Amino acid sequence: MKIQDFDFDLPPELIAQFPVEQRASSRMLHLKGSGGALGDAMFADLPRYVRPGDVMVFNDTRVIKARLHGVRDTGGRVEVMVERVLDAHCVLAIMRASHMPKPGSKLFLAGAINVTVLAREHDFYTLRFDHENTVIELLERYGNLPLPPYISRLPGKMDEARYQTIYAKQAGAVAAPTAGLHFDERMLAALREMGVQIAYVTLHVGSGTFQPVRVDNIADHKMHGEIFHVPQETIDVIRRAKAGGGRVLAVGTTSLRALEGAAARTAEAKAEALESMDELQSGHGETDIFITPGYRFRVVERLLTNFHLPRSTLLMLVSAFGGRENIRRAYQHAVNERYRFFSYGDAMLIERQS
Repeated sequence: MKIQDFDFDLPPELIAQFPVEQRASSRMLHLKGSGGALGDAMFADLPRYVRPGDVMVFNDTRVIKARLHGVRDTGGRVEVMVERVLDAHCVLAIMRASHMPKPGSKLFLAGAINVTVLAREHDFYTLRFDHENTVIELLERYGNLPLPPYISRLPGKMDEARYQTIYAKQAGAVAAPTAGLHFDERMLAALREMGVQIAYVTLHVGSGTFQPVRVDNIADHKMHGEIFHVPQETIDVIRRAKAGGGRVLAVGTTSLRALEGAAARTAEAKAEALESMDELQSGHGETDIFITPGYRFRVVERLLTNFHLPRSTLLMLVSAFGGRENIRRAYQHAVNERYRFFSYGDAMLIERQS
């Protein structure tokens, strides 16, 4: 498959620059993967599309204030975008500067933090924050929220609340799991009351989620790795739901990647296909799973997601899940009906193509 197979024309005015006033007031496009039927709805209608015994899996990662500005020891300006927190004082980061610093050089960030460049590998730098406070504490105090590059404005106080899910817990992401941004406490309470089971995974979204695919043949693309954790409690909830006829709905592509990544690791360890949920195991590690059309989904039957960038790995993932032609038609419908796209945009509920 070629990268142009996942392209589409998107009017710039459909890229949402701000969230809707209320979290749950977005629109929602429903796609039945088995037949390709489309239905326009509101996100507030979501309880009508689930049933008692289903399980919804959320990503509880928390966005960190990953962007810092400062100067090099030579006086030149530098921008640091933290990609991953490695330990209490070290990070993996991307930098922008007129002259890129070499290992051993020093940075002074946010007028308060001394940083040593330890190493470089390709586009990523290992940095040590030479401060008594931890990296997470320093980022929370001095960092800036890393809004996606397609949001053409500076972050404000509103974004600190709205570019974060209400259930965010585990700090470490540099981008929000945006399907979860639609949920408020009222919606979660309504789902629980009707008998929908709620479970959590953690996948720390990296900045690579916004990186373009630079190869013509998508089989040549190398996915960025992301840290994930699927707890045993979530595995147990999924097993019980499946045994009782319930369906697994992943809230966001990150939740899906965590679950399918854990299943793939289990299957790889067994050197054979995962045949039942009894074989699915909890896991913690790094996943670079690249899901494209033809992938065999092991865990997830339904996916709630936002609308994704043209030519992106996430568009390839949803094309694998709902069917490439189905997704192509759905996206054209969304453009025609003026749905709002990307992080602060509207939602899409996709039934997996059989």
